[in-house]
Amino acid sequence: MKILLTGATGYIGKRLLPILVAQGHEIICCVRDKNRFYAPKEYLESIKVIEVDFLKIETLTAIPDDIDAAFYLIHSMSSSADNYDEFERISAENFVHRINQTRVKQVIYLSGIVNDKSLSKHLSSRKKVEDVLNTGNFAMTTLRAGIIVGSGSASFEIIRDLVNKLPVMVTPKWLNTKCQPIAINDVLEFLSKSLLNPDTFNQNFDIGGPDILSYKEMLLGFAKATNVKRYIVTVPIMTPKLSSYWLYFVTSTSYKLASALVSSMKVEVICNDNRINELLNVKPMSYELALSKALKKVDKDDVVSSWKDSLVSGQFSGNISEFLKVPKKDCFIDRRKKEIIDRAFTIERIWSIGGETGWYYGDWLWNLRGFIDKLFGGVGSRRGRTNKHEIHAGDALDFWRVLYANKEEGKLILFAEMKLPGEAWLEFKIINNTLYQSATFRPKGICGKLYWYSVLPFHGFIFQGMLNKLIK
Repeated sequence: MKILLTGATGYIGKRLLPILVAQGHEIICCVRDKNRFYAPKEYLESIKVIEVDFLKIETLTAIPDDIDAAFYLIHSMSSSADNYDEFERISAENFVHRINQTRVKQVIYLSGIVNDKSLSKHLSSRKKVEDVLNTGNFAMTTLRAGIIVGSGSASFEIIRDLVNKLPVMVTPKWLNTKCQPIAINDVLEFLSKSLLNPDTFNQNFDIGGPDILSYKEMLLGFAKATNVKRYIVTVPIMTPKLSSYWLYFVTSTSYKLASALVSSMKVEVICNDNRINELLNVKPMSYELALSKALKKVDKDDVVSSWKDSLVSGQFSGNISEFLKVPKKDCFIDRRKKEIIDRAFTIERIWSIGGETGWYYGDWLWNLRGFIDKLFGGVGSRRGRTNKHEIHAGDALDFWRVLYANKEEGKLILFAEMKLPGEAWLEFKIINNTLYQSATFRPKGICGKLYWYSVLPFHGFIFQGMLNKLIK
């Protein structure tokens, strides 16, 4: 079967793709930027990648007519735009308009649980998208999930940040709100088993695990799973704005995502029924088991996808191709080079930079810069990286975004997502037996020039120290 996969670079899409390939389907992957898409070589015979922006209806002509089914995995709750709900509606309308022109039999949509009488803006937007999709000339299957627990998921990473960093938590009262978490493995099983299954046509289903827990219980459950003792005190005085800032500064989340989560966490997300469990013969795992599996993935450095790699986790906008060519005109450039001793060693060091590994020299200064960026509303350095030794174009890396990563070529280009009075690139490339390291800054106005000269005294030992450590 020919399957259309939207959101192919997203958290769910990256994990669903190998399952669909293993089932023998031909997959059409929809992405806004081909440069951000990565798949193992063994998948390439089974997939085709097309560039589609569902906000631009003219780009949807790239979708072939002969598709049999489609997964709609497009969400933008943490978008920088305040009217993201309007964007989601337009995307859904454009999708329906184009899909109606194909031979598609079924569309599967992963939504949120919308059983509470009072919905957040985020959940209300999901419900509106569902209503739009239901107007199409195809069989519609909607799976409604609450909190998804898995390595790299937004909820998992936020819980991990809170538990790891705060022995005692003074928290908002919404931590007492009940939810029904579900393991990412179970979500994927529900999605894949619903595909072209007539029993799921023109229906919506709530999907969730066997446990109904408060967010406080989820935090304490994580603490138990990691063998640490944590104390939580809930207080009624935290406003939604204060709660959002609390999450933003303590965890690696963006302020927009924190704000959307705070709004949603006031609403109970509990399944009304579990009839789909029997229908598809799925037995969802407990929260405890879901945590155990997620923690094992983290320990093994085997995290397939992370919400942090999504563009909404940072300040990057546009396509990677627009920034790939590092400018020289009207730029300040710090260039350094050094002869390498062992190419394999240097490549491994470059590809492991940032995150838990650090920057090899002056880490406290890098951390200080990340903290300052956080104070000014930037991403800071808490995002880290998804994998310790593997990086691909589009990945987040502390307060950088990976633009280009080619081990064989020995070339890595990073673009800064910090709050800056200008644009910054950091480039590593190996030519023959020499490593070339360049930090490029294109200033905006006098503030940009003053910024460059203010940090220039630190470049001498930070960048030189890092270069030396990349060699031996």
